[in-house]
Amino acid sequence: MTESKADPSAGQAPGSRPWTLRPADLAPYVPLALFAVLGALLAYLWKSPCRFGGAWNDGSGQFLRFCYTDIYPLWWNEKLADGAVPYFDHPVEYPVGIGFVMEVVRRIVGIVHTPSGADPSGGVAFYDITVLLMAICLLVGVLLMAALAGPGRRTDALWYALAPGVILTAYINWDLLCNALTLGGLLAWSRRRPLIAGALLGLAVSTKFYPLVLFGALFVLTLRTGAWRPFLQSVAAALGVWLLVNVPIAVTAFDGWKRFYAFSDERPADWGSLWYFFQGKGWPILGNADLLDTLGIVSLGALCLAIAVLGLAAPRRPRLAQLCFLVLASFMLTNKVWSPQYVLWLVPLAVLARPNWKPLALWQAAEIWYFLAIWLYLVALTPGQEALGISADTYFTAVWARALTIVIMMAFVVRDILRPDKDVIRQGGVDDPQGGVFDQAEDRFVLDLTGRTAYPPVRV
Repeated sequence: MTESKADPSAGQAPGSRPWTLRPADLAPYVPLALFAVLGALLAYLWKSPCRFGGAWNDGSGQFLRFCYTDIYPLWWNEKLADGAVPYFDHPVEYPVGIGFVMEVVRRIVGIVHTPSGADPSGGVAFYDITVLLMAICLLVGVLLMAALAGPGRRTDALWYALAPGVILTAYINWDLLCNALTLGGLLAWSRRRPLIAGALLGLAVSTKFYPLVLFGALFVLTLRTGAWRPFLQSVAAALGVWLLVNVPIAVTAFDGWKRFYAFSDERPADWGSLWYFFQGKGWPILGNADLLDTLGIVSLGALCLAIAVLGLAAPRRPRLAQLCFLVLASFMLTNKVWSPQYVLWLVPLAVLARPNWKPLALWQAAEIWYFLAIWLYLVALTPGQEALGISADTYFTAVWARALTIVIMMAFVVRDILRPDKDVIRQGGVDDPQGGVFDQAEDRFVLDLTGRTAYPPVRV
């Protein structure tokens, strides 16, 4: 009779799994990788009227065919077609992570193609190579999200691979790169690798600024659990990597480097934001352009304070994904810019926070409507094309549909936090699969606002 061997991982909490990888572990990810490739191809095909039909050079034609991208025109707008090095030869309105990708792709285009200034084929080559990199980022992001979701819920990552909002907006900008870094950071945190988590999140912030708000969620749960060492390690690693990436550019090309920060500060209320609606309708106070930055900061601060109180006073400690979703959604709702591709930021966290298909599908329907509405609204703003577009009032229905469906999802997440027995993720003795050191942690600091008995931490 042979002696059976126990599984060394049996009985371990999800957040304490060792970060190991065996060939057999890869098998469940193969179908997800194929679906991610399918999503990347569908996103590329969606742009075919512009990529293959020439609509990018047809004025409002790219809007009427719903295939606009920032990538193609920035080949000229950022002087890449003239051989300019981002930040050094021309100021760039993006953080250095994207500037680095621009420069790498510019050099590759120079190797495989020799366009002259206005030659559109140079912009097409720049787009194609960039899209290939973004497709790889989508594939990596889907696999990282599957790993974050855990063995029982890997298929939740299909939302990130195939959600309509993802396919429609995947190649508008470089957001998929930042998403991959952010999801990598969250996975490292869930595997209790705070230094790696911080380093990846620092790179993410160097690419797009939104991952910075996720540290707020980490801080609240750290305050509640007292797990200060890993939190401070992550913050230090993130700050160190951010400085390592940014300081050399800031020192040697300060004017070009500061353009992103100056542009963000000077930027008015733009398409998609609720502030754009308030200003367009001339609302008192809320529509005052002079108060825009103050209103944005105050409203975001109020929402973040409410989320912090919720996180500290909830009967049971919220899951990390729940707080990350709430704080990022608040950032989007109060931001003065809400571009169509920002849906990419929220899809993974929305699904990890609450993988219920009904509100997610409702939100995606609103994102489809907004995606169509913004381009038709821009057509209406084009001289001579007004009859082909939609009115401002029709456009604003899309603005509010998107915002309200996100608020609905936030309300459900808050309900799950206040009623953890309703949280589908926490069924069967699960606590916080993405929580890392927060998983199974004891409470050290709780705001007692109700006097009720708190839910005890789950023990498995």
